[in-house]
Amino acid sequence: MNSLSLNNLKPAPGSRATRKRAGRGMGTGFGKTCGRGHKGQRSRAGGYHKVGFEGGQMPLQRRLPKIGFRSRKAAETAELRLHELAKVNADPVDIQALKDAGLVHAAAKRAKVILSGTIDTAVNTKGLEFTPGARKAVEAAGGKVQA
Repeated sequence: MNSLSLNNLKPAPGSRATRKRAGRGMGTGFGKTCGRGHKGQRSRAGGYHKVGFEGGQMPLQRRLPKIGFRSRKAAETAELRLHELAKVNADPVDIQALKDAGLVHAAAKRAKVILSGTIDTAVNTKGLEFTPGARKAVEAAGGKVQA
Protein backbone atom coordinates (compact mmCIF):
# COMPACT_ATOMS: atom_id res chain seq x y z
CA MET A 1 0.00 0.00 0.00
CA ASN A 2 1.33 3.43 -1.01
CA SER A 3 1.43 6.15 1.56
CA LEU A 4 -0.19 9.45 0.63
CA SER A 5 2.41 11.88 -0.65
CA LEU A 6 2.64 14.50 -3.36
CA ASN A 7 4.71 12.37 -5.74
CA ASN A 8 2.12 9.59 -6.08
CA LEU A 9 -1.18 11.51 -6.19
CA LYS A 10 -3.52 10.39 -9.02
CA PRO A 11 -7.18 10.99 -9.80
CA ALA A 12 -9.58 8.11 -9.16
CA PRO A 13 -9.76 5.60 -12.02
CA GLY A 14 -12.36 6.67 -14.63
CA SER A 15 -12.90 10.14 -13.14
CA ARG A 16 -10.94 11.95 -15.87
CA ALA A 17 -11.58 11.07 -19.52
CA THR A 18 -8.65 11.31 -21.90
CA ARG A 19 -8.90 14.33 -24.14
CA LYS A 20 -9.84 14.00 -27.81
CA ARG A 21 -6.74 14.38 -30.02
CA ALA A 22 -8.19 15.23 -33.41
CA GLY A 23 -6.23 14.86 -36.63
CA ARG A 24 -3.81 12.16 -35.42
CA GLY A 25 -4.50 9.40 -37.95
CA MET A 26 -7.30 7.03 -38.88
CA GLY A 27 -6.61 4.63 -36.02
CA THR A 28 -7.65 7.20 -33.41
CA GLY A 29 -11.22 7.58 -34.73
CA PHE A 30 -10.63 11.32 -35.17
CA GLY A 31 -8.47 11.34 -38.31
CA LYS A 32 -9.17 13.03 -41.67
CA THR A 33 -12.37 15.02 -40.86
CA CYS A 34 -11.49 15.10 -37.13
CA GLY A 35 -14.96 14.14 -35.93
CA ARG A 36 -16.66 16.98 -37.80
CA GLY A 37 -18.33 14.91 -40.51
CA HIS A 38 -18.47 15.99 -44.15
CA LYS A 39 -19.34 19.46 -45.44
CA GLY A 40 -21.65 22.01 -43.86
CA GLN A 41 -21.23 24.96 -41.57
CA ARG A 42 -20.13 22.96 -38.54
CA SER A 43 -17.37 21.23 -40.48
CA ARG A 44 -15.60 24.48 -41.31
CA ALA A 45 -13.40 26.71 -39.20
CA GLY A 46 -15.21 29.82 -38.01
CA GLY A 47 -18.66 28.32 -38.65
CA TYR A 48 -21.03 30.21 -36.39
CA HIS A 49 -24.73 30.82 -35.99
CA LYS A 50 -26.69 32.62 -33.30
CA VAL A 51 -28.16 30.77 -30.35
CA GLY A 52 -31.44 29.09 -31.25
CA PHE A 53 -30.82 29.28 -35.01
CA GLU A 54 -32.24 26.24 -36.79
CA GLY A 55 -30.99 26.70 -40.34
CA GLY A 56 -33.75 29.08 -41.35
CA GLN A 57 -36.55 26.94 -39.91
CA MET A 58 -38.74 28.86 -37.47
CA PRO A 59 -36.91 28.41 -34.14
CA LEU A 60 -38.52 26.61 -31.22
CA GLN A 61 -38.66 29.71 -29.02
CA ARG A 62 -40.68 31.47 -31.74
CA ARG A 63 -42.92 28.49 -32.53
CA LEU A 64 -44.17 28.13 -28.96
CA PRO A 65 -46.72 30.58 -27.57
CA LYS A 66 -45.77 33.18 -25.03
CA ILE A 67 -47.29 32.33 -21.66
CA GLY A 68 -47.65 33.98 -18.34
CA PHE A 69 -48.36 37.43 -17.01
CA ARG A 70 -47.45 38.96 -13.67
CA SER A 71 -49.82 41.75 -12.75
CA ARG A 72 -48.16 44.80 -11.21
CA LYS A 73 -51.49 45.71 -9.65
CA ALA A 74 -51.54 42.42 -7.73
CA ALA A 75 -48.31 43.31 -5.91
CA GLU A 76 -49.92 46.35 -4.31
CA THR A 77 -53.33 44.77 -3.67
CA ALA A 78 -53.95 42.98 -0.38
CA GLU A 79 -56.64 40.34 0.10
CA LEU A 80 -58.67 40.41 3.28
CA ARG A 81 -61.15 37.89 4.62
CA LEU A 82 -64.58 38.98 5.77
CA HIS A 83 -64.18 37.88 9.40
CA GLU A 84 -60.95 39.90 9.71
CA LEU A 85 -62.89 43.17 9.32
CA ALA A 86 -64.36 42.73 12.79
CA LYS A 87 -60.86 42.75 14.33
CA VAL A 88 -60.26 46.41 13.40
CA ASN A 89 -61.19 49.03 16.01
CA ALA A 90 -61.71 52.02 13.72
CA ASP A 91 -64.61 53.89 12.20
CA PRO A 92 -64.61 53.94 9.24
CA VAL A 93 -62.30 51.04 8.37
CA ASP A 94 -59.97 52.14 5.59
CA ILE A 95 -56.64 50.97 4.17
CA GLN A 96 -54.63 52.85 6.82
CA ALA A 97 -56.65 51.29 9.65
CA LEU A 98 -55.97 47.84 8.18
CA LYS A 99 -52.23 48.59 8.02
CA ASP A 100 -52.22 49.80 11.63
CA ALA A 101 -53.99 46.61 12.72
CA GLY A 102 -51.37 44.53 10.85
CA LEU A 103 -53.92 42.84 8.60
CA VAL A 104 -52.41 44.02 5.29
CA HIS A 105 -48.80 44.61 4.26
CA ALA A 106 -47.30 48.08 4.41
CA ALA A 107 -46.88 48.37 0.62
CA ALA A 108 -50.60 47.80 -0.04
CA LYS A 109 -52.34 50.59 -1.90
CA ARG A 110 -55.71 48.85 -2.08
CA ALA A 111 -57.42 46.02 -0.26
CA LYS A 112 -60.16 43.68 -1.41
CA VAL A 113 -62.48 41.92 1.02
CA ILE A 114 -63.52 38.40 0.02
CA LEU A 115 -66.39 36.31 1.35
CA SER A 116 -64.56 33.98 3.73
CA GLY A 117 -66.00 33.45 7.19
CA THR A 118 -68.87 35.39 8.70
CA ILE A 119 -69.36 38.84 10.19
CA ASP A 120 -71.81 39.69 12.96
CA THR A 121 -70.79 43.23 13.92
CA ALA A 122 -71.77 46.33 11.94
CA VAL A 123 -68.67 47.70 10.24
CA ASN A 124 -68.43 50.95 8.28
CA THR A 125 -65.82 50.81 5.53
CA LYS A 126 -64.34 53.42 3.25
CA GLY A 127 -62.18 53.01 0.15
CA LEU A 128 -62.07 49.20 0.21
CA GLU A 129 -63.02 46.87 -2.62
CA PHE A 130 -65.50 44.03 -2.06
CA THR A 131 -66.59 40.90 -3.83
CA PRO A 132 -70.37 40.92 -4.37
CA GLY A 133 -70.94 38.27 -1.67
CA ALA A 134 -68.78 40.11 0.87
CA ARG A 135 -70.61 43.37 0.20
CA LYS A 136 -73.99 41.71 0.85
CA ALA A 137 -72.71 40.12 4.07
CA VAL A 138 -71.42 43.46 5.45
CA GLU A 139 -74.68 45.23 4.61
CA ALA A 140 -76.73 42.36 6.07
CA ALA A 141 -74.81 42.74 9.35
CA GLY A 142 -75.81 46.43 9.47
CA GLY A 143 -72.56 47.88 8.10
CA LYS A 144 -72.01 50.41 5.33
CA VAL A 145 -69.74 50.25 2.29
CA GLN A 146 -68.49 53.59 0.98
CA ALA A 147 -66.41 53.95 -2.18
